[in-house]
Amino acid sequence: MAYSAPSFSWTGFYVGANAGYGWGVVDTSIAGAPNYNTKGFGGGLHAGYNYDLGGFVVGAEADFSFSDLNYTEVFAGVTSSLRVENFGSVRARVGLPVDRFLPYVTGGFAYGTGSFNASAGAVSFSEKQTHTGWTVGAGAEYAVTDNVLVRAEYLYTDLGTKNYLAASTPGGIDANVNFSTLRAGISYKF
Repeated sequence: MAYSAPSFSWTGFYVGANAGYGWGVVDTSIAGAPNYNTKGFGGGLHAGYNYDLGGFVVGAEADFSFSDLNYTEVFAGVTSSLRVENFGSVRARVGLPVDRFLPYVTGGFAYGTGSFNASAGAVSFSEKQTHTGWTVGAGAEYAVTDNVLVRAEYLYTDLGTKNYLAASTPGGIDANVNFSTLRAGISYKF
């Protein structure tokens, strides 16, 4: 009788780091202004738990990233900018393992901090807001060893709309933020 090595188990806690590039759109309530394209890099940490059910893997993950995802535009003599300073999520994950390879889909709650600035001549205003919304995506992980995992992941994130500068401009400025991120990461599985 030949010996066969047991297949890899994805069950367990893991922590790791990731970095990538983001791009998206900020839609403001500034009359006549176009949607503004955002772009930038980000990186941060993630942690989660997987449970391997034999035919598929279920899990939960939380992540947090710092970001320079931003735009700066001049419209009607006003320079405006919005920067997503940080963002994160708490997501469910479901994957179909093929031994050490795990393609998966993911989705859940997302949040982020936006910093909006507007200036015209010597007058300038700025404000930070916490956005909340949702995120969905897909990715793939590979177990290089029993403890080291590498991944590539795509996420679409909609952080919803927040009103900025209401104390300094009539009615304030609504800003809806949504973006995509493509990132790579490495994790340690316990």
